[in-house]
Amino acid sequence: MEGTTRQRIADRLREEPSTASALAEALSLPTPVVYDHLEHVSKSVGGDEEFLVAPPECRECGFDGFDDPVNYPSRCPECKSERIEEPAFVIR
Repeated sequence: MEGTTRQRIADRLREEPSTASALAEALSLPTPVVYDHLEHVSKSVGGDEEFLVAPPECRECGFDGFDDPVNYPSRCPECKSERIEEPAFVIR
């Protein structure tokens, strides 16, 4: 693969939506590192493109109002469940 890690992440997100853990597996990176890169990718997308996030969601109560959608929270602030659906990202 050519390009920087951030370019490779952006290219994959232009192809299809993905979670940070799926990107981490595909690019052989630790998931926390992918989240750091996603922060930068989200700021660098411009022009006719948008960086879109399907926010994390609690599988127990459905809460999806997390403060930082480009993050994977460890528990739900509403019901305290740790069953959180990972956010998904795409560039369109």
